Amino acid sequence: MVAEALVCARQRLPQFPLHPYTVCQNPGVRKLCAGAFVLLLASAAAPARAALPQGVDDAAIAAAAVASFPEYLEFLALPNDSIQPADVQKNAVWLEAAFGRRGFATRSLENKGRPLVFAEHGASRPPQKTVLFYLHFDGQPVVPSQWAQKDPWRPVVKRRGADGKWAEVDRAELLKPGFDPELRVFGRSSSDDKGPIAMFLAVFDVLRARNIDPAFHVKVLLDSEEEVNSPGIAAVVAANTTLLSSDAVVLVDGPLHASGRPTIVFGNRGVVAVTLTVYGPRAPLHSGHFGNWVPNPAMRLARLLAGMKDDDGRVTVPGWYARTSLTDADRKVLAEVPDDEAALKTRTGIAQPEKIGATYQESLQYPSLNVRGLSSASVGEKAANIVPRDAVAEFDLRTTVEADPAFLLGLLKKHVEAQGWHLVDKDPTDDERAGWPKLARLNAHLPAEAARQPVDSPVGRWASDAIAGAWPAAPLVRVRMMGGTLPTHEIVEPLKAPFVLVPVVNPDNNQHTYDENLRMGHYLSGMRTLAALLTAPYR
Repeated sequence: MVAEALVCARQRLPQFPLHPYTVCQNPGVRKLCAGAFVLLLASAAAPARAALPQGVDDAAIAAAAVASFPEYLEFLALPNDSIQPADVQKNAVWLEAAFGRRGFATRSLENKGRPLVFAEHGASRPPQKTVLFYLHFDGQPVVPSQWAQKDPWRPVVKRRGADGKWAEVDRAELLKPGFDPELRVFGRSSSDDKGPIAMFLAVFDVLRARNIDPAFHVKVLLDSEEEVNSPGIAAVVAANTTLLSSDAVVLVDGPLHASGRPTIVFGNRGVVAVTLTVYGPRAPLHSGHFGNWVPNPAMRLARLLAGMKDDDGRVTVPGWYARTSLTDADRKVLAEVPDDEAALKTRTGIAQPEKIGATYQESLQYPSLNVRGLSSASVGEKAANIVPRDAVAEFDLRTTVEADPAFLLGLLKKHVEAQGWHLVDKDPTDDERAGWPKLARLNAHLPAEAARQPVDSPVGRWASDAIAGAWPAAPLVRVRMMGGTLPTHEIVEPLKAPFVLVPVVNPDNNQHTYDENLRMGHYLSGMRTLAALLTAPYR
């Protein structure tokens, strides 16, 4: 058993505690594995610790993490759906107090009842470079009945058993020195994005306890609406450009690469939501009396949607990919990302992916057209024998720097019209119903622009060097552009600042769905990564 533990520890050495999957599968050797890992770490990886200031070591980080966990759990207990202004305000008050306890000057930035929070550290020190950190404190809506716990707003600690199932354990397990890094905290925003905020605060506890100042002037912008595409952030930033002025921006959000290796991302796609409504009769009609005579809007919508993609998943709207191209250098960066596409297919339950790009990473560099929801009449027990009055498709269009929301929306509108549809801007009038055989409405909302930074940019080199110094045994994963969306463009464009995105949480965290969780080993590794950034001079 000891031999098995040593083997397991050696397998984990390059990535511990980053990798969420490479764990001892035999529960009987887990504790031995952890102890063996400590011995191996002391003997084989000691030189790596020189990257951080003296005293900012694994023991200090672990102690600060344990001390911060009650505060983290308290933070998670605050509901944070951004559609509830009162909940947003309670979170904002909590954050101002938490940052204030660490010596930050804070203020609330008004945003139509959903304030953002600004925090600043080191303004009184001699002139130096300034780095703005972006995080968000809102979360996705919840459906409590879907969660395997009493309440998504009452975080619980769980351990996975030998049968692969998660079981709740006492919170006290998390407060023990040398706690099991495989423990996970389940609750809304545990990983997206309150976990990283708690890590950030805990790192400042480590630094303050050792009288260590960050290597630059630190500013923090905490967003209250990221999960709804941050509709107010552009106006907030534009109104506070002097306050937020920075030499660089670091956005801390999202999961590490699936390999578990430290990850830096140099861009993100944008997004725009679109609602397409196809109209049928003025009111639902008896399908026996009117079927075969009144056109069915659900069938018509299905035909319209089917014509937007081919069998390989490529968007057939003319010009969709025309503005997006990749250079040989781009493809080299994409090829270096260690994706396991076989594992991705197993994880997602598919036999074959769409053929937009040659690889998973390449596919994320192009604009997408995704149907995120469909509605027409009812199904199941509520189904009725009717011709529906309308049919609705909801899309999200993921945009790129080259193919922005306005460009893609223009193409989509032309495509729909080319299929013979007359577009209206509200429910059709009687005259429009009499004059046009095919009526539809196309509405766009909540656009967010894409953003991208050169991989070899100065800010990229600074972040890469800092994080590589903290994790020399785990080669960095550099992602040219991730598929998801953050309000990066809305922040960096008015500030004219370079940026990087630094994810720190476990890839299997279930963000945006039920049973969201954060692996506690990633809480430690996230703290280490953030400490490396905060103590590396930005030049």
